[in-house]
Amino acid sequence: MSEFTLHDLQCFDAVVRAGGFQPAAAVLHRSHPAVFAAVAKLERQLDLVLLDRSGYRVRPTEAGTSFLQRARKLLREMEDLRLHAAQLSAGAESDIHVVIGDLCPLPHVLGLLGRFFEGCPGTRLHLHFDAVGGPLERLLDDEAGLILHWVDKSDPRLDWIDLCKVPLVAVVAPGFLPDAPRGTVRPEDLRGHTQCVMRDTARHSERRDYFVMEEAPRCMVPDQGMKKEIILQGLAWGHLPRFLVEEELADGRLLSIAGRHLPGRIEELVVARRRDRPHGPVSTRLWEHLQSEAPRLRRALAAQR
Repeated sequence: MSEFTLHDLQCFDAVVRAGGFQPAAAVLHRSHPAVFAAVAKLERQLDLVLLDRSGYRVRPTEAGTSFLQRARKLLREMEDLRLHAAQLSAGAESDIHVVIGDLCPLPHVLGLLGRFFEGCPGTRLHLHFDAVGGPLERLLDDEAGLILHWVDKSDPRLDWIDLCKVPLVAVVAPGFLPDAPRGTVRPEDLRGHTQCVMRDTARHSERRDYFVMEEAPRCMVPDQGMKKEIILQGLAWGHLPRFLVEEELADGRLLSIAGRHLPGRIEELVVARRRDRPHGPVSTRLWEHLQSEAPRLRRALAAQR
């Protein structure tokens, strides 16, 4: 049996995925005859009929399905090897862009980054601060190599590491809702009161609103620090990360109105990167550093409660 090539396997896989030779050729940027010839050669070399060509769309035969399962493992390993080679050839990066999301506990996260980059004097760290949908948009637009934010973990484009859980709690200043007992506040009790909301920094992605009460007065802010100060001054109510208001809740400067009707939410803070991009040696070490420091971050936040 003659040796088949990686190109032959790629053509066979593309034909099955696309359902035909012409669409597979478009995906591979090859000519139709070249793709047809590669698959026909593969069948001759294997002495197998891999495709059923009797219908409108070509389909793998039983033997073709079994062979393709093994072939795709090899194709994935080859892609991983290609990315690894790109990482090795990249050398130490001169610049790394990291996005800090609006739910990050800044003293802890910036401390993690600071300790790491003390040992990387040849690499410049560029920090970006974004909110709501902004961090993910910047990552997908190739404007950052890492983000520290929440993500959709089912997104196949992303690789991620759990850092910590961030509870969000609805809070007000004392006297803001004099007629509403805590724990029983309902959304309708808040409709006449100004709500403080984070501004989404995404530029072209679909805008997302969290906890936003329709038809209520609203003020928009760029960061959690300003949001906290506005709520402390009795100018609005809103949801804030629990770690940011622990002291104020303890000494009575803020009151939680969380309850059955305003349960809040727990977000999962992660560090995320693209799966389909090469990562240089410094980025890879930073990824490993954040993974190793995640348990310490969780313990530090737990100790604040």
